[in-house]
Amino acid sequence: MKLGEEILKVLNKIYEPDTMVEKRFKRYDIAFKTDGYGRPILLFFGEKDERGHIKGERFARRLITAPDGTVIKDHWENKGRST
Repeated sequence: MKLGEEILKVLNKIYEPDTMVEKRFKRYDIAFKTDGYGRPILLFFGEKDERGHIKGERFARRLITAPDGTVIKDHWENKGRST
């Protein structure tokens, strides 16, 4: 599964640093962890179970920046099923 343009628009925004953000995206539940700059770096995408855990797919962001803050590499990688 690849991430589409619409979800990438949500993930390219800046949020509160070092937090876990939960949102609803279309018919899916998503939760993502942000880094110290507020950029999402870990994504859980699927449906919430009765305990509040998202069952679906897990993605990790490969984000490399230059010393001046310019983004060199920005890539989301599917890490498999999340339970």
